[in-house]
Amino acid sequence: MSTTAAILIAMSGLVLAAALLYSSGGHAGASAYLAIFALFSVAPAIMKPTALVMNIAVATIGSVRFIRARAVPFHLLRPLCLGSIPAAFVGGSIRLRPGTYLLLLGLVLLAASALLWLRPRSSGRRPVPPSVLLCGIGAALGFVAGLTGIGGGIFLSPLLILTGWEEPRQTSGAATVFILVNSVLGLLGHLSSTLLVPPQALLLGASAVLGGIVGSWLGVHRLRPLALRRVHAVVLLLSGAKLLIEGLRR
Repeated sequence: MSTTAAILIAMSGLVLAAALLYSSGGHAGASAYLAIFALFSVAPAIMKPTALVMNIAVATIGSVRFIRARAVPFHLLRPLCLGSIPAAFVGGSIRLRPGTYLLLLGLVLLAASALLWLRPRSSGRRPVPPSVLLCGIGAALGFVAGLTGIGGGIFLSPLLILTGWEEPRQTSGAATVFILVNSVLGLLGHLSSTLLVPPQALLLGASAVLGGIVGSWLGVHRLRPLALRRVHAVVLLLSGAKLLIEGLRR
């Protein structure tokens, strides 16, 4: 077996595990996939489109299951997606230098790590802000999602829980659909500037789908514990630091 094949198999196993864990909490796992790519020193040009393809596969499965379970708060999701759709396309169409991309992605993973580490406070539901503000929040998250290859749900979930705008289960449903929308538009934006989708995306995408099928089924019935959130936070912290170091070297 060649070294390349062995690395791809190892990455597929890690992707399957990441998809299972993240989809159980309403996420598609892009931040984990990008962290895995960083640990294996995958080229930046491959990281973004591959993560988006895998995100779409897992988020589609999760969206169907959460919608069937009536756990998607569309009244909150509509203005968020209204702002994120054009922003994710624009972000996806932008091609950054490898060093700049690694630095930006490292900062995004570090920010996500900090949000995942926070303990959600159950202080009761709070009024949802006006649609204009939600559109602005969606636009900001969508642009970052398209630019880096994440779906934006890793920021949306902590935001909804920490602000008290939605309950945990509905938050997972909102994050899943939000990730799907942003990932599709981000990939379309990427294809508008380059028609390249790496062939590795097919094998890794299949692994992500398998993990997403199991994880999303679990996610409809139970939530991830705080301890699991913090394990993810540590992984993102280490990966974000590695990306920052690599970006500074380029």
